[in-house]
This record gives sequence, C-alpha cells and structure tokens, in this order.
Amino acid sequence: MFVLVNLKAYPCDPVAVAEAAHDVAEESGVRIAIAPQAADIAAVAETGVETWAQHVSPVGHGSHTGSTLAERAAAAGAEGTLINHSEKRLKLADIDASVEAAERAGLETCVCGNNPEQIGAVAALGPDSVAVEPPELIGGDVSVATADPDIVTDAVAAAEAVDDSVDVYCGAGISTGDDLTAADDLGASGVLLASGVAKADDPKAALEDLVAPLR
Repeated sequence: MFVLVNLKAYPCDPVAVAEAAHDVAEESGVRIAIAPQAADIAAVAETGVETWAQHVSPVGHGSHTGSTLAERAAAAGAEGTLINHSEKRLKLADIDASVEAAERAGLETCVCGNNPEQIGAVAALGPDSVAVEPPELIGGDVSVATADPDIVTDAVAAAEAVDDSVDVYCGAGISTGDDLTAADDLGASGVLLASGVAKADDPKAALEDLVAPLR
C-alpha cells in the first residue's frame, strides 16, 4: 500500500512532518510520500522522504505567471504530483494537459475524481494512478472506505475497465490503520490523506498507527 500525505495549506511544519514520514517509511518498509506546498518542495525533498507536488499546471515554459511548472517542481525534488484534487479542480482537457506536463517532467501522476464515473474518465487519460475522493468526506472523521465502500469498489472496477495498469487510491477521511485495512480490502492499492497526519499533535505517531497493519 502507498500512503500519500497531502499537507494542503495547513499550518504544520512541513519539514517536521516529512522527517517523521521518512523515519516511519524506513522503519516499516511502507512507501510513504509527502505533498507540501510548492514553496516547500525542496526543503521537504531534502529530508529524503518521497516528495510530491500538490498540483502542476497544464502548461509548458512560457508566459504563464502564477502557474506551477512541472519541470520546476521536478527540479525542486518532486517525484510525483496530484492533479485535479477536489480543492483544485480542472476541466478534463486541462487534466489531460497536466498529465502530459507531468510525464514530460518525469513525474508520477495521481489524478483525483469525486466518483466512479469520474475515475473512469480520468483513467482514460493515462495517469499512473487515480484517487477516488467524495468531497463531502474530505477532512472529516469518517473514511470513504467505511462510509460508502461501494464507491471504492466501483472506482476500482471503473479504472480496470478502462486501463488495468492504473492504480486506484482511496481518499477522504483516511486517518487510522483500520481505514487503511478497509481500503486494501476493497481493492485500493494506496490511500490519500491529509488532516489525519498534517493536523496531528504527533505526526509520527499518527503515521505509525496508520501503517501498523502493514508491518
């Protein structure tokens, strides 16, 4: 299972969370990545943890003020990127262009979708992975894997019907080892979470609890 922690714009110390994630990944053997704000990518990458961008723009080099250029994210140390998170929605054509930009820069891609129908549509764009995230559950205390498990199984089926090489991750409300186990049982190959770690008083302890079932 892959654990991708999105720090969003939460008032946490991204380097401290990254160091905790690196330690837990080393101790447990679980693949853990951190997605900080763009300005913090380099500092987070220096900790040795796998580092992702929260977004890359559907552009190349040129007159694109305010954009997050995939090549610069990669140069700063990012190894992958989220695309079309519920808090950074894109049109389908722009999702496609962002996937192309990320691939051009050598970044792994995870495209988010709200439901199985969207997951099928974005899986057709050829990302490395997709993440199903019902927006009403994002930031809450109930994970999608327990609140509505059919969404996860249907998303897995939708992606497989289009391209069975695309991994499916489970997002929204993930915070505990039980949530991770439930996602695994439903066919997800990873989880996408944020507040459960980024807002935790002890991020390392939160991560240790999360990956405990995989030890």
